Amino acid sequence: MDLPKVNIAVAASAVVAIVSTVGGGIWYASSQASIIEGLTEQVETLTIENNATDRTNLIRDVEENTERIDEIIEYIIEVEEEGGETIDEIYEEFELVYDDMSGFLTQFNQIVQLQARIKTLENTLEYLTRSPIHSDAR
Repeated sequence: MDLPKVNIAVAASAVVAIVSTVGGGIWYASSQASIIEGLTEQVETLTIENNATDRTNLIRDVEENTERIDEIIEYIIEVEEEGGETIDEIYEEFELVYDDMSGFLTQFNQIVQLQARIKTLENTLEYLTRSPIHSDAR
């Protein structure tokens, strides 16, 4: 078996192409690895900064909410202190209104009864003054 004759230039260019392709792949992989390593470091840095920011914001929010709760508690205490006096005044006004309403209802019922009596008198008067349409000859 005879080996085919290959041109040394073609073989050398094929070897150079293969070596350059492998070298390019190695270079590309190493550049990607360095980019990934840099991004990993940035993510770690941003995570640490983000955690610090979150803690700072949480502390600030807790302090603000604590102040608001204290203000609300103070307001509730003031309302309770004033509420005792106010509720007595409201009950007094309610009793006055109830008494007035009771008197109003009594007067209203009397007016309705008077209107019923007047209507009865009007019907009686109409009946008495009506001339008979059909006389029974009495």
